[in-house]
Amino acid sequence: MTGTRLSPTTTARTRASAGAGLLLLGALLTGCGAEPGEIPLSEIRADTPSATPEPTPATATPGVVGAAAGTPAASAVAAHNGLIVSRAFLDPGRTTSAIVTVGPDGTGERQVTQPPDRARDERPDWSPDGSTIAFDRTDPQTGATRLWTVSASGDGAQQIGQLCESGTADCTNEAERAPAYSPDGKQLAFSRSWGALDPAGNKQIQYSDLYLMAPDGTNVQRLTFLTNDKPYSGEVSNPSWSPDGKQLAFEYRTGATGQPANSRAIYVVGVDGTGLRQLTPWELRAGDRASWSPDGTQILFTTYPAGPENAPGGGIYTVHPDGTAIGALTPAPSDAYYGAAAYAPDGSSIVFTQAPARATADLYSMRPDGTGVARLTNTTGQWLSRPKWGTATLPAPAAAAAGAAAATQAPAQP
Repeated sequence: MTGTRLSPTTTARTRASAGAGLLLLGALLTGCGAEPGEIPLSEIRADTPSATPEPTPATATPGVVGAAAGTPAASAVAAHNGLIVSRAFLDPGRTTSAIVTVGPDGTGERQVTQPPDRARDERPDWSPDGSTIAFDRTDPQTGATRLWTVSASGDGAQQIGQLCESGTADCTNEAERAPAYSPDGKQLAFSRSWGALDPAGNKQIQYSDLYLMAPDGTNVQRLTFLTNDKPYSGEVSNPSWSPDGKQLAFEYRTGATGQPANSRAIYVVGVDGTGLRQLTPWELRAGDRASWSPDGTQILFTTYPAGPENAPGGGIYTVHPDGTAIGALTPAPSDAYYGAAAYAPDGSSIVFTQAPARATADLYSMRPDGTGVARLTNTTGQWLSRPKWGTATLPAPAAAAAGAAAATQAPAQP
């Protein structure tokens, strides 16, 4: 389904066929069939309805490292390991955050967005050519979250036109988050949530699902329907593309009324909406943005313990795209906090967030097998997180300044 920017007030609404139901861990989510004609934005359906989600195979055993890999989805391609993009807080109270870049060795940090006071720039992602960074910004006045782009040098920041342009019911509490570029750069996947808040007081939004669109904000398609017939059941977020551009991994986080309640897992779905299946078991509590290895044979993800945000005790894992051979890369149990992790463009390294006990979060690197852990950054209170490794290089003047700074900087302690 293609078209221009969608709005609830647009008279020529997108037409869609009735969708098949989704099964979420055995609970039937029957799709509400829509007759051809004018339908609200929340009922936009892909032309090919999502298939029944497949359960995680019984062979997916936590702790099994180095099990037989499945068929590679793509061949590894040599790529330049350029700048790493991350989120950084600008104040001790962590009320304002910006997007920053650092060199592959952790030096030369540069702030590339200029958020208003108390605004939060989050969840950055690189365009394939390294020229542009997509991210989301939460407005401090309205609380609305919208998608933005900025050049790698920090110029030309602009908001991508939002889906909702009126005050209709479809736009209540509407937020667009976690943009992710397709491997060919022609599409953005993102999460959208909207609707009323749970009247039971659980602070759960009514609807949340994945969408696709062109980077200029046109040709919007709804991809998943996990919450379509189960309002307040959970939140869909943090999409990540497979190297061949045929699949998306994403986080599904259940609410108080979800099954199971208050948990999280990584799912995979085809870009045509078919083949929806759960990739990680609920007991692992996998979340945030997963990362596909450049050859498509591994998916990197982070686990989070139940309890308050930023609590210690999680870890970084890998799993094959078919859900088998889940293996831990970080030691367990752990008294450290681990955040999202991402592969380097050439697959030779992993960048991740770690906060040792009673310390602030910084960026670290390790080999794909979990060895060779090294600290990349040594900041004070910025809480660097959600890194993505791209191919962009520093502009010449900035690269020279970074080199000079690195020459006088004490080595970071692993």
